[in-house]
Amino acid sequence: MRITVVGDVLLDVDINGAATRLSPDAPVPVVDVAGIRRRAGGAGLVATVLAQDGHDVTLVTALSDDDGASHLRRALAGVSVLAGDPLAPTPTKTRVRIGSHPMVRFDEGCAPAPVPSSTPAMLAAITSADAVVVADYGRGITANPGIRAALAEVVGRLPVVWDPHPAGSEPVPGVAVVTPNLAEALASAKAGGLNPSRTGAGEAAEHLREKWQSNAVLVTRGEDGAVLVETSGGTVDIPAPRTSVSDPCGAGDRLAGSLAVYLGLGLELQEAAARAVEDASAFLAKGGAAALPEAPAVSAAVGLNNVEPIRPDSHIRDGVQLAQSIRDAGGTVVATGGCFDLLHAGHARTLAAARSMGDCLVVCLNSDESVSRLKGEHRPIVSVEDRAELLLALECVDAVVVFDEDTPEACLQGIRPDIWVKGGDYEPDELPEARLVAGWGGRCVTVPFHPARSTSGLAAALAKVS
Repeated sequence: MRITVVGDVLLDVDINGAATRLSPDAPVPVVDVAGIRRRAGGAGLVATVLAQDGHDVTLVTALSDDDGASHLRRALAGVSVLAGDPLAPTPTKTRVRIGSHPMVRFDEGCAPAPVPSSTPAMLAAITSADAVVVADYGRGITANPGIRAALAEVVGRLPVVWDPHPAGSEPVPGVAVVTPNLAEALASAKAGGLNPSRTGAGEAAEHLREKWQSNAVLVTRGEDGAVLVETSGGTVDIPAPRTSVSDPCGAGDRLAGSLAVYLGLGLELQEAAARAVEDASAFLAKGGAAALPEAPAVSAAVGLNNVEPIRPDSHIRDGVQLAQSIRDAGGTVVATGGCFDLLHAGHARTLAAARSMGDCLVVCLNSDESVSRLKGEHRPIVSVEDRAELLLALECVDAVVVFDEDTPEACLQGIRPDIWVKGGDYEPDELPEARLVAGWGGRCVTVPFHPARSTSGLAAALAKVS
């Protein structure tokens, strides 16, 4: 199932250790740190859990360019990430645990953030999904006008589950279900003039359903389960299995993600809600967010800020998905290809020119084995992981797809670009890919080479220096 998660990403840091003595400086425990784990929180947690369930997940969010964001990109391996421009530091929440018991939490970079930007690919990911989860953590992504318009467009034809936040935006009217927790629901009911001492979960849910014009509201109540109120009226209590919980972090994220999946599969809301509550309880019983598998320590980027290790053809789906999303939004897909062994100014100019012709640029990149066959046993000079990372560092490159063949034909058949761009001084129709690209209505364009700028020339110069 194709699921798009829209929301704010946080970096969660778990510092785990043991405490057997007090500090001589003050009567506080000394924590002997056994390990530090970093993971994606907020909307990133929703996306990570859904991806681990085997779903095709795209995360629409905002990412900064600081150290915290680099940890987030590693933690989001397996998720296609479409991000707006960085406008604020990465919000980081650091939890110190002694054994399995949380002792203290430090928040950094959590001040209110400006509304981030959006791109056509981000909007297309919303409109082309089978189900949408909105994980609002009050950082501004749900206030973006373009994203709100895209969400408003899809609420009538696919399930949208909205997990709200007190500092976030109100859900767009018509969403399938909104999932506040009890404290959030009661606080909103109080703000609406209801007496909190006389207001139960059902009354608060009905108040919010009318206020938000949603089809349903599911108020989560921790170990007491949840309360569901639908447009048709009536209140349904949904019990939760008894579970021993030391840290409830992530339960709401697990519930919202599961609920969207079940609704996307066609289950009735009451059954979907009951199963989602069970999933959240099982998630906590296994240790919750703190027990999720750790992300790989080293990885390279493929796709828009995607960070799985690169293997030939392993991320063709990401390039295909991006291209399809752009086409669905009425945009133009541009692709180019090459070895890009030593990135130089000529490459940068060609790539920038290619990107200016459409709404996204996908680079088809020869694998190390492919480069060796084409250029000789001493090439490549730079590994495919580093070549891809350098390409993605360029603002004009939106995705990289690695291929292992000598030519990019198979790669192109998956991407099906509207425009295929190559550097050279020959006629576009002379390109070997011309007939293939014309087969789906695309066209070839050539961009002139820049004299005195070539990888071979740089390699020869380096050889002389060494």
